[in-house]
Amino acid sequence: MENYYLPLLGGLLIGAAVSFMLYLNGRVTGVSGIIYDAVVTPTKKDSVWRWYFISGMLIGGFILRIVKPEAFSGDLPTSNWTLVVAGLLVGFGTVLGSGCTSGHGVCGTSRLSPRSLVATITFILAGVAAVFVFRKLGVFL
Repeated sequence: MENYYLPLLGGLLIGAAVSFMLYLNGRVTGVSGIIYDAVVTPTKKDSVWRWYFISGMLIGGFILRIVKPEAFSGDLPTSNWTLVVAGLLVGFGTVLGSGCTSGHGVCGTSRLSPRSLVATITFILAGVAAVFVFRKLGVFL
């Protein structure tokens, strides 16, 4: 029964975090946009909170690694270079789609934004299609 509580708790924490971000900062929590604006197009008045946000995500990951190391013990069925290419493609997709799954999928769909609903459906369908094609062709394994 414990397996059902952890995803529920995670979803509640994500919902609370994005709600606080919108309430306190007046912005949706689009992680790719936050990182892009902090690293690629920084402005003095707007970059401090972005670096705090990024640092919090990294520190949270390091704490989880210490507290629950088994969460990181999975073997991936792909090579490291595939992960690098996939990461670059995701970054390109977030620029092309003007947002990422956290901005569109979590924040936009909760606000019933038609643009975000279409973007999220497109993300999911593109991911399913890519996995299907790559597995059928034996690419990137």
